[in-house]
Amino acid sequence: MQTSPAHAAHHDDREIETLEEFDAVVSARGALTGFRVQAVDLTDRTRELLATDTAGTVFLGCPMRENAAAKIRSDGALVFPPVPGLPFDPYRGLLYSPDELFDGLDKGYEQTPDALAYAWFQRTKADRDIYASTLRAVHDDAVSDALDELLPGARVVGVMGGHAMARGTEEYAGAARLGRELARAGLTVATGGGPGAMEAANLGAYAAPFEDAVLDEACELLGATPSFTPSITDWARAAFEVRARWPRGGGSVGIPTWFYGHEPPNAFASHIAKYFANATREDGLLARCNAGVVFLPGAAGTVQEIFDNATPNYYESRGEPTPMVLVNRAHWTERLPTWPLLQALARERSMEARIALVDRIEEAPGALKRLAVQ
Repeated sequence: MQTSPAHAAHHDDREIETLEEFDAVVSARGALTGFRVQAVDLTDRTRELLATDTAGTVFLGCPMRENAAAKIRSDGALVFPPVPGLPFDPYRGLLYSPDELFDGLDKGYEQTPDALAYAWFQRTKADRDIYASTLRAVHDDAVSDALDELLPGARVVGVMGGHAMARGTEEYAGAARLGRELARAGLTVATGGGPGAMEAANLGAYAAPFEDAVLDEACELLGATPSFTPSITDWARAAFEVRARWPRGGGSVGIPTWFYGHEPPNAFASHIAKYFANATREDGLLARCNAGVVFLPGAAGTVQEIFDNATPNYYESRGEPTPMVLVNRAHWTERLPTWPLLQALARERSMEARIALVDRIEEAPGALKRLAVQ
């Protein structure tokens, strides 16, 4: 996967999401009629706005000078001005990067945009304020749009698993090797974007372009800070130190949520689609895993994901069922006996040929390949 989206080539060609795209359209067409300009700072483009026909253009959260705003309104453009005082941009055109969400980490995690957005969410979600809920919905829709623009043509495989898996354990190293192997096979690894098994799989994809020893060394370095408790700051710093030591790693996707605010996003996913609404996030994550999903041992959240994934496979509501591989027989047959129910659901349906239970994480890539739609 590319580490930066081949953006202009993929998204709706009526959407303008960068200053470069704005300049290119204005110089090529001399008009912005019918375009959507999304979260682009146009403060230094007053001359162009005054000279360009903007009838029917929609400007979403674009800072601009007052005389430019007055002119484009009189053209008949629709202007949604930037929302002041928010720790996030509801109209954003691109996914988050780890550097953006963890900006200011040197002052402590509490000062980062990620923590400030969660604090805003906590303050506003209880009072049922339609203004705040509208801002959250607009933000989440913009994130979904950016995610769709990133992934056309990609073969996306999900790796699901619990946040409790500690760095420095053999389980964590196994999940990281899984992410690496999937990425090296040309698949785009997507996770829930949080700590534990999710971070391990994103780390594996990050390490995919390097020689094998790099992943072992990275796991060892991270093992000194096994968990995001008691200090998210220390946990995140350790990840950024690994990234600084081996810059320009492989790309992958993390899809976390502020709904689980105690779980920070991990810094190894190059593209982070962070949502306020967990239901939108869960459905969006699984719907995009067109090459299947590997489920590592987890608790209630992972069980929920298994059946969120099984339902469209059962009804074939998204077309042909996609592969589902559950890892760790004892976990999924004894501790949380999800596998017998999944088997019963699949019986005599086309999804029966798309599910597998394996003992060891090393068997997961082979199982995925075996179950793939031929």
